[in-house]
Amino acid sequence: MQEKSKPVDNLRADAEKIITRAIAAVLPDAAVERALKGKTFLGRVYLVAAGKAAWQMAHAARACLQDNFCGGVVVTKYGHVKGEIADVACFEGGHPVPDENSLRGTDAALALTEDLTESDTVVFLLSGGGSALFEKPLLPLAELQDVTNQLLAAGADIVEINTIRKRLSAVKGGRFARHCAPAQVFAVVLSDILGDRPDSIASGPACADASTVAEAFAISEKYKLKLTEEMRKQLAMETPKTLANVTMEITGSVTQLCADAARAAEQLGYTPLVLTNMLDCEAWEAGRFLASIAKTIRKDGLPLRPPCAILCGGETVVHITGKGKGGRNQELALAAAERIAGMEGRPMPQAVLWTGKPAVSLRKRAYPFLRFLRRTIPMPHWRRQMPFSSQEQPAQT
Repeated sequence: MQEKSKPVDNLRADAEKIITRAIAAVLPDAAVERALKGKTFLGRVYLVAAGKAAWQMAHAARACLQDNFCGGVVVTKYGHVKGEIADVACFEGGHPVPDENSLRGTDAALALTEDLTESDTVVFLLSGGGSALFEKPLLPLAELQDVTNQLLAAGADIVEINTIRKRLSAVKGGRFARHCAPAQVFAVVLSDILGDRPDSIASGPACADASTVAEAFAISEKYKLKLTEEMRKQLAMETPKTLANVTMEITGSVTQLCADAARAAEQLGYTPLVLTNMLDCEAWEAGRFLASIAKTIRKDGLPLRPPCAILCGGETVVHITGKGKGGRNQELALAAAERIAGMEGRPMPQAVLWTGKPAVSLRKRAYPFLRFLRRTIPMPHWRRQMPFSSQEQPAQT
């Protein structure tokens, strides 16, 4: 929220500055450089990077890894490779559902890290999206894609999705680290998981798994998943519970992102308040919740008086009920706009900016398109019909 003397365009610009500065503070380049600064590795050094930020992380790491470097593999999302990296093979694959190219890149990483010795080190760089991009399924790819789509359409959260996926994979749930043994694995991880639970970030390829068979079957029952006999067999197989060859550093978390956003807002003259960094609900619910806060600030000056910035971090989901493709960020922003449209009283500009894959800024008011996001209009085609601006670009985290 912003004071009435400021025009809406300035408010939107400030909102975009806040999120841009916050994302810049947790971009992977500096995180990788900090993690590798002063590190020396004996024996041969190999590099494997997986996730939407994999190319950036590998590019930064390659500059730090000079001695005994023997090669690397990057597996990232389509359109995220920005150029060649010396002695590193780069692959692009499907996200959020793995495809044949995801498997091809993962096979290259497994081949690179075969037959290692105790003196070797695998520098493993992991970021959001790694669950889909770093994959070697224990069942046909089409079946893995099917169960992934079932979970996404049902609105399962990322921890639930990964609890299932790690049991259907030869590299998740600590299995990649076990593959690399007896070599040491030095993992640098960008967290996109609430609470930074390491075994859930990208389904924990280099982390002992804390989830259980019972939890996996409970999730299956909760969402009424249609499972084949082979899927049930794999879900019943336990994952590694201890790993002795892994050192892990977690960086770039949602907690850090919220703190950096608050600092950026304060620098622009707003009083910031981080309500939560553990938001976990349907996107439309989050949008309505933020709108209700806007109304309370407008009416009673609570919990803060304007100019202020209310910040939330977390993981929202969209429950798809028809042929739509979802779009949680658009749905959140539209749900909020629908509730703040036509607020009574003196004009007071407001903006809702939610970032993840798309970043959306609202200029006028929400039309009744929310139902179409879940049921009919494939995203992002709704933007062609809407009278407000939207911008979409990868966050590279």
